[in-house]
Amino acid sequence: MTSDDNRFRAYHEAVAGRPPRATLLMALDAFAAEGRIGFAVDLGAGEGRDAVALLRRGWTVLAIDTDALALTRLRARPDVPPGAHLATLHASFVDARWPQADLVNASFALPLCPAERFPELWARLRASLLPGGRFAGQLYGERDSWAERPGLTVHSRDAARALFDGWTVERFDEEETDAVTPRGEAKHWHIFNLVARTSD
Repeated sequence: MTSDDNRFRAYHEAVAGRPPRATLLMALDAFAAEGRIGFAVDLGAGEGRDAVALLRRGWTVLAIDTDALALTRLRARPDVPPGAHLATLHASFVDARWPQADLVNASFALPLCPAERFPELWARLRASLLPGGRFAGQLYGERDSWAERPGLTVHSRDAARALFDGWTVERFDEEETDAVTPRGEAKHWHIFNLVARTSD
C-alpha cells in the first residue's frame, strides 16, 4: 500500500459514520423541488457518507475512489437501501471516465487533483453534466494551510467563481477557520462551499 493509500484509508476511517455534506443535501433538495431524481457520480466517495444519502433518495450512484477497501465497506453498509442502484469504480477520479450525469458530487475531493491536471479534469466534469445538472462540492482557497503542498489545487475567490461562468450558482460561500482535520491535525481551513446548476 502506498503512502497515499494509507493517508486516504486513515481519512475514510476517521469520517466513518458522519452525516452527508451540507452541499450535497442542498443539491438534493433543489432537485427534489424540481421533481427530479437521476444519476449521480460521487468523486472520492470513500465509505459512502454522501453516496448513501443519494441512494436513500432513490438516486442511481456511481461511487469512485482509490481506496478499494472503502468501496467494499460502502457496498456492505447496512443503511444502503435494498435494491439500491449502486455501482463502484476503484480508480483515481483524476483519471476516471464516467457517463453523463445529473449530479457530480465532489466533497473535498477536487483540491486533491494536482494543479497541472485540474483544467482537464474540470473540462471533463463540466462536459459530463447533463442540461440542468448540478455540481456540489468544495474547493480550497489560497490561504489554506495546505496550499503549498505538492499535488494539490487551490483557487482564489475570483478563479473559483470563474469556473462557474454561465452556470446558476446556488451556493458559493467562503469559510476560513482554524480547526483540526478528521485525523486530529491542526489546520487553517480556507474553503469554498459550492452548489451550481448548468443551463437547461
